[in-house]
Amino acid sequence: MTNACSLMLFAIASVFDTEVLIWLLGVPILLGIILLFVYQVRQNRQLTDEVAQLGKMKRHNIEFELVLKAMKLSTWRVDVPSGTVTFESDYRDRLDDYTPPPGTPVQTICDQLVPDDAKRIAKGMADLMAGRIDEYHEQYQVRIPHSDRTYWGESFATIDKRDIEGHPQTIVGTTMRIDEQKQIERALVEARNQAEESDRLKSAFLANISHEVRTPLNAIVGFSDILPLARSDEERQQLVDLIKQNNAHLLRLFDDMVNMSKLEAGSSESLVKTDFDLNLLLREVADKHDATRTNPNVVIEVQAAEQAYSVVSDRNRLYEILNQYVNNAVKFTAEGSVTLGYDIADDNVRIWVRDTGKGIPADKCNERLFERFVKVDEFIPGTGLGLSICRSLAISIGGHVGVASELGHGSTFWVDLPLSA
Repeated sequence: MTNACSLMLFAIASVFDTEVLIWLLGVPILLGIILLFVYQVRQNRQLTDEVAQLGKMKRHNIEFELVLKAMKLSTWRVDVPSGTVTFESDYRDRLDDYTPPPGTPVQTICDQLVPDDAKRIAKGMADLMAGRIDEYHEQYQVRIPHSDRTYWGESFATIDKRDIEGHPQTIVGTTMRIDEQKQIERALVEARNQAEESDRLKSAFLANISHEVRTPLNAIVGFSDILPLARSDEERQQLVDLIKQNNAHLLRLFDDMVNMSKLEAGSSESLVKTDFDLNLLLREVADKHDATRTNPNVVIEVQAAEQAYSVVSDRNRLYEILNQYVNNAVKFTAEGSVTLGYDIADDNVRIWVRDTGKGIPADKCNERLFERFVKVDEFIPGTGLGLSICRSLAISIGGHVGVASELGHGSTFWVDLPLSA
């Protein structure tokens, strides 16, 4: 009986110890599993976040690269302690861009610029690397390696990293080509200068025209008022002749204004080239002025070949050039002759008007004489537009004008035309 009780108690104790042992071992294992699960969940979340960040960084890099391509920029980084530059990406589309190898000294890059820009750019970079300024923006010209050509560049830069004392350690920047921008700027400057010049010329035009118109009008009005008071036929005829002269001068004045206005507006008649006899044209101009001349001491003549000589050009424009030349020659010739003629060279014909007038000083006998409102003698009436009209007309028909003169010995004005049509 005693043995049976002992066996029963031993069995109960054994079962109790096993359950306790199981609980003692099971609880830590369960806690470990729970902690492992929590850790795994956290790792999965962190991995998901990292993948998302990588996706964002990839999208950011793609967008950044797209901006660089669209703007055609190059990016670079300056290592301040070593003073070297490294280009990290270059999306400029020109084959002749200057792209230095990685680790190139800043001074070497500055030496590649034109001398006028090199010192200014070197100083700006030195100030940025020393921390005296925080941002940098410059435009400059770069010499293309192994060439005498240059191109325009523009750079922006800022400080990226500093040390614990605040000194710059890394500088980042961008560079782009701005040749087209500079061309636009030059075009705008030229347009502004042309507008200012046009305004000045218009003011000078009005001043000259008002003076020139007033002179013949005063003569016409004045002589017309005293014409009825003339006491003899001779005196009356003199007044009539003076009125006619001033009328003719006024008509020439308005003809000059109309011609110049057409040339300025670009609305002159279209160029019409025809085959015509040059001798007949010269005689036509001479006859016109001979019929209207008022000075009997001046003879208008033609020096031409007996046989016909044909040229191909715009007859009306050439006629106007010669007409202006003869007008000037008659105006500045008190006595002697005004002669029209031409000389033939290998590839062009020179048509000239020679006079025996007062001549032109050497300092005025140049290209400037053919500019607007230039007058050899301020005391002789004239707008100063005639020779300018001649030059414009000559250019329109493929020729050019010139003058040879000696003070006191007359002048020769000419227009050269190519023989080929």
